Amino acid sequence: MTTSTTRLTVAQALVRFLAAQYTERDGRRQRLIGATWGIFGHGNVAGLGQALIEYADVMPYHQGRNEQSMVHAAVGYARQSNRLSTHAVTTSIGPGATNLVTGAALATINHLPVLLLPGDVFATRPADPVLQQLELPYAGDVSVNDTLRPVSRYFDRITRPEALIPSALQAMRVLTDPVETGAVTLALPQDVQAEAYDWPEEFFAERVWTVRRPGADPTELAEAVRAIRSARRPLVIAGGGVHHSRAEETLAEFAESTRIPVASTQAGKGSLRHDHPQDVGGVGHTGTATADELARTADLVIGVGTRYTDFTTASGTLFENPDVRFLNLNIAPFDGHKLAGLPLIADARSGLGELTEALGMHGHRAADSYVTEYTEDKERWEQRVDACFEADEPDIRPTQPQVIGALDALVDESDIIISAAGSLPGDLHKLWRARSCDQYHLEYGYSCMGYEIPAAIGVKLAAPERNVWALVGDGTYLMMPTEIVTAVQEGIAIKILLVQNHGYASIGGLSESVGGERFGTAYRFTSDDGTFTGAPLPVDLAANAASLGMRVLRAKTVRDLRAALAEARAADTPTCVYVETKTADTVSGAPPAQAWWDVPVAETATRSSAVKARELYERHVSTRRRHL
Repeated sequence: MTTSTTRLTVAQALVRFLAAQYTERDGRRQRLIGATWGIFGHGNVAGLGQALIEYADVMPYHQGRNEQSMVHAAVGYARQSNRLSTHAVTTSIGPGATNLVTGAALATINHLPVLLLPGDVFATRPADPVLQQLELPYAGDVSVNDTLRPVSRYFDRITRPEALIPSALQAMRVLTDPVETGAVTLALPQDVQAEAYDWPEEFFAERVWTVRRPGADPTELAEAVRAIRSARRPLVIAGGGVHHSRAEETLAEFAESTRIPVASTQAGKGSLRHDHPQDVGGVGHTGTATADELARTADLVIGVGTRYTDFTTASGTLFENPDVRFLNLNIAPFDGHKLAGLPLIADARSGLGELTEALGMHGHRAADSYVTEYTEDKERWEQRVDACFEADEPDIRPTQPQVIGALDALVDESDIIISAAGSLPGDLHKLWRARSCDQYHLEYGYSCMGYEIPAAIGVKLAAPERNVWALVGDGTYLMMPTEIVTAVQEGIAIKILLVQNHGYASIGGLSESVGGERFGTAYRFTSDDGTFTGAPLPVDLAANAASLGMRVLRAKTVRDLRAALAEARAADTPTCVYVETKTADTVSGAPPAQAWWDVPVAETATRSSAVKARELYERHVSTRRRHL
């Protein structure tokens, strides 16, 4: 039998192949690779650059300004698309490729798919070294792209045209695997990209990759049911896996049927609406007093789609009940066995549905006294939130919680808020009232400064009808504001809420608590003693955003802020609201941490601040448990 072929370059074949890949889950089909981001240099301009022009009708292209931020945009798009669709990112060799590493780590840690296509040095080595080539005396087959190996779920270097066929198929398999997904890297030597080959037409046929929803093993399910029925104080901890599975409605049915309270991680917040009777807010170091007290006294913790990071477990100090056990519903066996828990290895929606049905057969419900307890505790916490948001004097500079409160009062369930690092995530986890399953978009697996603005672009591309807000402090803004230019260029009407507090507020507070005396955390002039304690720097970040083409609204008071936010929300162009906050006081500041987080303190020191911090640290460490 004769196989028909088409002669294309490797780059052309790859773009055409990517345009024919689809995912399907629950009967819904969509493009796997929705678009490609790129910054061109000598390592990809004649290969993938030319191919993207060749196939512009089937592969949309977005022009980025920073390689790392292109990955963040792709990740934002993938998360908003429930991991069923993502973007590809192409770069040149050298610094363009190594700039991908941070974004790749973020994607892999958060289990979000992104396809990375960095250029690479010549496979045929006609000249050695070439521009931007790293030479290693002990290895001739290593390039800077190898830095992407540990942060990629799949990595391959395509040194021959025909090697693309099996590698591309493996790449799609990993991208669509709900357990394995993360960053996938195909390193493409610049000469191979431009090399022609006779490709079998079958390679370009449409392929549909089914995203699995595996159910629970009957034995594990029976053990899970027994554990829940025997628990007096069960608590669900909802993680990001609830959202990835789109299991929010099933979780609500489980919670309503059993009356078991539901706390959430940063990634899982919004799994239930804030006003759902069983929602008790965020859990862990940045959680609510209600959720954390329930965690301390729980005799069964039901983790759904969570990795149990140290923020969630308060570094192993949160779950104090001596009889506490863990039941872990997770699609990944690696996470399902954490904390010596009973594993229930299944898709979150499938597993929760099976649990609800099995428990319903026994009429299992939490005790009335337990429901009354957490309901009343939640009401008390909501009163604390109201106090943080309240601004009796609307003509003064707002605190950060009042900034959050002003936005909270304005948005509806269609708005999406994005944040990542700094003091905002902690305040948001405690205070924000999530109105829809995808309103709260926090990247806290890698807690990467600079994620917010490019991720907002990706989210807006995935949900163009929604209002998308990037909440950033001055520290994270200075890390990566460059994609504002992309938003302006393409008319992507994201909203930026830029909070100026003159430094790293989160790390400043942490530094003070561990005896570091806020050293090196403020954006101020240096003083005579060499510390950064002088006057605030005369930077104007609002002017900077405006210089990149964005419309900027300045707000000096709470009243100004409310008006500016409303104007920005109604805008159909990229718009920034800039506000300078005052130091929070005991009335309007966010509640302090409701659980500990382990940041080691100097064991020996002469400064009293460090000595006192070490004493407190040792008291906390003494309460840590290993759950075996």
